[in-house]
Amino acid sequence: MADYTGAEQFILQKLELELSTQLYYHSIHHTLDVLQAAIVIGKSESVTGHELSLLRIAALFHDSGFIYQYKGHEERGCVLAKENLPGFGFTLDDVGVVCGMIMATAVPQKPQNILEQVICDADLDYLGRDEYYEKSEKLYREFMAYGIIRNKPEWNALQLHFFESHHYHTAFSLREREPLKQSHLEDIKKDISAG
Repeated sequence: MADYTGAEQFILQKLELELSTQLYYHSIHHTLDVLQAAIVIGKSESVTGHELSLLRIAALFHDSGFIYQYKGHEERGCVLAKENLPGFGFTLDDVGVVCGMIMATAVPQKPQNILEQVICDADLDYLGRDEYYEKSEKLYREFMAYGIIRNKPEWNALQLHFFESHHYHTAFSLREREPLKQSHLEDIKKDISAG
């Protein structure tokens, strides 16, 4: 029998102690936010029992690779899951499902099943919420710190491309998040045209 609680406590403690303080957006707060969104969306999409527990584990592990590297963090998060989850009683099949969910969050997202769709939507749930601006500012600071962008115009161009290429997968997110996401996209376009 898998020790879900033990696995959750292990990864939360690891994230708390080992994530870089320059990860203004991809912090433990983001992980907990994705966990909450995954539970809400998962239940709305009739994910229950063991699958819901695996979804929770995947949400907690999905950005754990940031402890080791920025680019390709999803693969590194899978390695961490494979190294540690069997010790908490997870089967190889369970670990495979968790890794599938972690890898599905890589952009561009290509989820293959309902669990992967749920975690993808949970990961980008903030795009269609009121806290978008606050979280977006944290991501901007992080991208600046890691040299991914050099200025606000580059950021706006990146955001525009990201918003226009992103789409939600679950009925919940299409209904509850897409309308406000579209409003945020209009704001980005206004920022760009304002120069």
